[in-house]
Amino acid sequence: MISNKSIVIIGAIACFVTCIGDFLVIFLFGPSYPGYNQLMNTMSSLGATVSPVSNIVSTCWIVLGFVFVMFALGFRQAFAKENKYVSFAFWLLVIYGLGELVGSGIFKADHIGNTVTTSAIFHGILGSTGVAALYFLPVVMIKIFPRSSNPGFYRYSLTVLLSGIVLLVLFNFRFSESKNNFIDKYEGLWQRLFVLDYYIYLMLIAIRMLRKQFDVKNNLVNV
Repeated sequence: MISNKSIVIIGAIACFVTCIGDFLVIFLFGPSYPGYNQLMNTMSSLGATVSPVSNIVSTCWIVLGFVFVMFALGFRQAFAKENKYVSFAFWLLVIYGLGELVGSGIFKADHIGNTVTTSAIFHGILGSTGVAALYFLPVVMIKIFPRSSNPGFYRYSLTVLLSGIVLLVLFNFRFSESKNNFIDKYEGLWQRLFVLDYYIYLMLIAIRMLRKQFDVKNNLVNV
């Protein structure tokens, strides 16, 4: 039987595998899609049916999604004794893993001309739900680790939350009727910066999980 400590350690490793792996998939397979631009095209378009690497990219997302759920399990195990908000944060992580990663892998963002396919609709719903769950994670985390005992982590959580909403607005500006060529042109950049912003946050949480298991003190930002 796996010990509680092992579950936490495996969960922390799973976080790093998912966060780093997600970007590796995009940057490794992006060049295999003629005309694909990392700054101008969304990550989802690399997994669309028209992409020559659609199947392998989608498979990677599905696998990473389930790996991410292992992180959620490790997170819950690591901080189970903190307070009631840990369970809420756990489900936000699960929703992100199953919605944004697994969901995006199963349902491709396919379009036929100007027509949105059923697969793309499910892709959008599940992906948006997952992203929303991830976005609000810092709100719950500051309930788990309040300002009084974790001032550095509290400030960083607010920074991630504020930068996240700015990047989401820039990314979703493409749906606005008032077009801005610069913002629309670099939708892939805004998406990647948002994901990077939150993935760094998640990896710092994973580091906190490991430090808790090995009783390592952090004198920097109370991560």
